Amino acid sequence: MKLLRVKAIAKKELIQILRDPLSLAMAFLMPVMLLFIFGYAITLDVNNLKTVVYDRDRSSLSRGLVERFSASDYFTVIDHVSEPGAIDAYLDSGRAVLALSVPGDFSRNVLTGKQAEFQVIVDGSDSNTATIALGYVTAVTERYSRELPASTVVPLIETRVRAWYNAELESRNYIVPGLIAVIMAVIAALLTSLTIAREWERGTMEQLISTPVKTPELITGKLVPYFFIGFIDVALSVLMAVFIFSVPLRGSVLLLAALSSLFLFGGLSLGILISIAAKSQLVASQVAMVVTFLPAFLLSGFMYTIANMPPPLQAVTYFIPARYFVTILKGIFLKGSTLPFLVTESLLLAVFGLGVFFLANRKFKKRVA
Repeated sequence: MKLLRVKAIAKKELIQILRDPLSLAMAFLMPVMLLFIFGYAITLDVNNLKTVVYDRDRSSLSRGLVERFSASDYFTVIDHVSEPGAIDAYLDSGRAVLALSVPGDFSRNVLTGKQAEFQVIVDGSDSNTATIALGYVTAVTERYSRELPASTVVPLIETRVRAWYNAELESRNYIVPGLIAVIMAVIAALLTSLTIAREWERGTMEQLISTPVKTPELITGKLVPYFFIGFIDVALSVLMAVFIFSVPLRGSVLLLAALSSLFLFGGLSLGILISIAAKSQLVASQVAMVVTFLPAFLLSGFMYTIANMPPPLQAVTYFIPARYFVTILKGIFLKGSTLPFLVTESLLLAVFGLGVFFLANRKFKKRVA
């Protein structure tokens, strides 16, 4: 492989990119816009749950319980109702997702040391929100129970929970790094999926074939400018994650840059392979979207835990490079992971990139022949 030929092909590709404002806009604006939109749109946090209260006790203790819910950011008390039928109306219409029903003997039971019960009714049509809401209810109730004057009995077992790496359990802290992996998987393949196909459509491929440029030189030359564009996109995404979404970056920036390069190499090579096989820009871009976005979104561990998937799907995830990049990004961002902890993911990303690059070379040789 001669670097001079690679440089010439890279320069030619760069000139083509600079002459195409649409490609430039797609290269730089799309990842920023996608991260901005999805970063704010996708959240697993549940706040301001609309709550109605049916307090039949009307004592200082029952009011204290309701106030604990009001003071929490998780609940917003929107009304105090005077009959149980009103709870049904609120939940049926969707104006509330939670109802607290305090019985008339609540304070008497507390003051006499008996177990005081109250009813929580939650809208289960959204099971995820309902499950999270019930967890919040348990936390608020247990905290209030410890403050009651009758709570003099020391529990035999006391659990002290502490979350590492994401102490406040902010879903944004692990969603945004995962989003970077998903978006860059799509952008990398999409950028290069048009390169070879464009040469075929414009009839310039025959000119390239007639030159002494060898297949690895041609493919490497076409990858180089897009690699730098992809690298700038990753840098912009990381800056947005840190300064706009306030995601802590605890690991090494250099390690993040090095492993992002591995991921970009595989993604860009995949786009080249698609471009060689498709021969049409429209088909290549559509194929690139299908083979990158859905697998990266659904099977990378970004949204759904891989360990909970059926075994056949778990096996498929090993062929999704975004799976390893999601782990790398979360590790470097939240845990400050170093290379020894990410060596498996790094090696598998390198194997994927080299494998796809080799396949692209093999496929292009067949086309030339």
